[in-house]
Amino acid sequence: MNFALILLILLLLSGAIWVADILVFRKRRPADAKDPWWVEYGASFFPVILIVFVLRSFVVEPFKIPSGSMIPTLQVGDFILVNKFTYGLRLPVINVKVLDVNSPQRGDVMVFRYPEDPSLDYIKRVIGLPGDKVAYVNKRLTINGEPVVTSKVGDYLHSERLYYSGQYTETLGATEYRTLNDEDAPPYVTGVAQFPNRENCSYISTGVGCTVPPGHYFVMGDNRDNSRDSRYWGFVPEKNIVGKAFFIWFNFGDLKRVGSFK
Repeated sequence: MNFALILLILLLLSGAIWVADILVFRKRRPADAKDPWWVEYGASFFPVILIVFVLRSFVVEPFKIPSGSMIPTLQVGDFILVNKFTYGLRLPVINVKVLDVNSPQRGDVMVFRYPEDPSLDYIKRVIGLPGDKVAYVNKRLTINGEPVVTSKVGDYLHSERLYYSGQYTETLGATEYRTLNDEDAPPYVTGVAQFPNRENCSYISTGVGCTVPPGHYFVMGDNRDNSRDSRYWGFVPEKNIVGKAFFIWFNFGDLKRVGSFK
């Protein structure tokens, strides 16, 4: 469901009713006549829809985490806020950038339109920028030939499925975060799609290496062995970017999650 398009239609419809009443219909009604129901509702909803549309399109948008690909950073059921202005001002619905502000940085948690189906929103961590050489071999990450700083911090218990994953800290630039690895999961990638610029990637028995093309980004989930990401379906085009995730505002199952985003 394209909620932005639905909001836009409602905004135009309620706005048209409000304007038409001011310019035409109000002048034809007796001074003491009550406003028709369709005018009353249109005039009442228009400012509310306008505020929601502007905030959601240009400032901040809420999302719900549907899968465990970003555990331990984000849990299934987390409600998060996404800054729509961090990476530039974009026109709603058509998603065309009209004002450049900042570019995604390594370590950012980014929401974007899934390249294989732009009607879906995905969330992953930015690993590689345009021109970067990213390698994930034997479950260790290197960028432009430099190993990413990683250290083991103990095991992580998946409470719903009752098994443990190895837990690590990684540092990309100024961002430190935690990742998970399942020791019994193989390092190679299977089921790779035929994505654009696939020739920029090489797949071997111990992992994958890619050179990020101009105007694209390489992203991965923090739950490394349980995330379908750029290793499988390729690069995120700049035009698909939605915004930067920055805050957990609710979780029905665990209120302690509120504000815990890193």
